[in-house]
Amino acid sequence: MSDSASFISHLIELRSRLIRAVLGMVLAFLCLFPFANKLYTLLAQPLLAKLPAGGHLIATSVTTPFLVPLKVAFATAMLVSLPYTLAQIWGFVAPGLYTHEKRFIAPLVVVSTLLFFVGMAFAYFIVFPVVFGFFVATAPEGVQVMTDIGNYLDFVITLFIAFGVAFEVPVIVVALVKFGWVSVAKLKEIRPYAIVGAFILGAIFTPPDVVSQLMF
Repeated sequence: MSDSASFISHLIELRSRLIRAVLGMVLAFLCLFPFANKLYTLLAQPLLAKLPAGGHLIATSVTTPFLVPLKVAFATAMLVSLPYTLAQIWGFVAPGLYTHEKRFIAPLVVVSTLLFFVGMAFAYFIVFPVVFGFFVATAPEGVQVMTDIGNYLDFVITLFIAFGVAFEVPVIVVALVKFGWVSVAKLKEIRPYAIVGAFILGAIFTPPDVVSQLMF
């Protein structure tokens, strides 16, 4: 097969894989769309549980009661279909890898995906109750905490991504050592700087309270 024919066949294969990944995401979204409001209620539960009796979230725009749950359903569909999307990516990339590369990369992809989900679960079940409890408890007397549903979604997505990425650190370290980009001795040497850097990143990506920064 000529180089041009091989290139075209690769493009066709890539297009096919991308179409399958998109169709998988769309199918997941269509299945989740009827439950969009319930998904948002579930997402908002950590904050709702910390609000005083009668407390609730508010919508400050006409379209947010519809669009925000829609965004939640779409984001959930992306997460649900992620394993299938990764399988399509792997199906395209794997034929060009050596056997020893497959043995290393395949488990790494699986573990990194699981760790990202674990990071999100850590944020939802551990961090959110602490953070929202802190904010509600520190509100001045006479101030009723009522957060806009759109702002709340942006806030929790930021924390989901931050903690999901933070849980990828073990995978990143293993990859750095495996590919010879850094030695174990060097990692031990720069450990104090890494700890300081972690606190700095925690201060940037988490709310302005010490507890969530330490969790990060």
